[in-house]
Amino acid sequence: MNMESLEKTCRAVRRDIINLTADAASGHPGGSLSSVEIMVSLFFDKMKIDPANPQMEDRDRFVLSKGHAAPGLYGVLAERGFFDKKEFQSFRQINGILQGHPDSRKCPGVDASTGSLGQGISIAVGMALGARLDGKGVHVYTLLGDGELQEGQVWEAAMAAAHYKLDNLTVIIDHNGLQIDGSNDQVMSLGSIKDKFTAFGFEVIEVSDGNDLQQIHHALEIPVSGKPKCILAHTLKGKGVSYMENQVGWHGKGPNEEERQMALKELED
Repeated sequence: MNMESLEKTCRAVRRDIINLTADAASGHPGGSLSSVEIMVSLFFDKMKIDPANPQMEDRDRFVLSKGHAAPGLYGVLAERGFFDKKEFQSFRQINGILQGHPDSRKCPGVDASTGSLGQGISIAVGMALGARLDGKGVHVYTLLGDGELQEGQVWEAAMAAAHYKLDNLTVIIDHNGLQIDGSNDQVMSLGSIKDKFTAFGFEVIEVSDGNDLQQIHHALEIPVSGKPKCILAHTLKGKGVSYMENQVGWHGKGPNEEERQMALKELED
């Protein structure tokens, strides 16, 4: 797809996020909106996948480690054709395929059930190592939130990824600076994320605007050999909806009907 088509898809996914969280009156719009360009770039431009065959053996894998951003992933999967948008009405319903956090047993296109922060990168490391041992040309991508980096398990997984020289693994950090209780610095300062991943043996590509498709595309295309790759993407929480942008209060609540209409107006093509 060209950049104009990808931009149009990003707007569609943002509308999906607003509708999903408004209909359910719950969910996590802020961190879903900040990661739209990352997931759209992966599913529409980069990854080897087939919506008609979600379990294709040699497909690339994606692990949404920040599982609360499920509305963003569901929007991307629906726009990509993994399931019909009529399934949106099942979001956060106990018998629906679109659970509050991704469930690989229920939703086509979801490669790993996630939600417990810090665990997704470990799953991704296992997938990448398994693909190498099986001699398969599979690349594994995992998307983490920056607040999630406060979990110690992240760094155990990072150490293992470097030890096994997993150059078929790309870790992407949605670095929007906010988490449920405030800013990262207020809750538990992360210091230099770039320096940390570099010290743990990753090739780090820093993206100054992680909501810019061109910059994300360029970072994904940079080849790395003999070590895992980390894309540190500086993003804006709530991107695309003015009253949600950089507002920590929109981490984990759905908009009401008036707020929905305001957001959808801003997101018109």
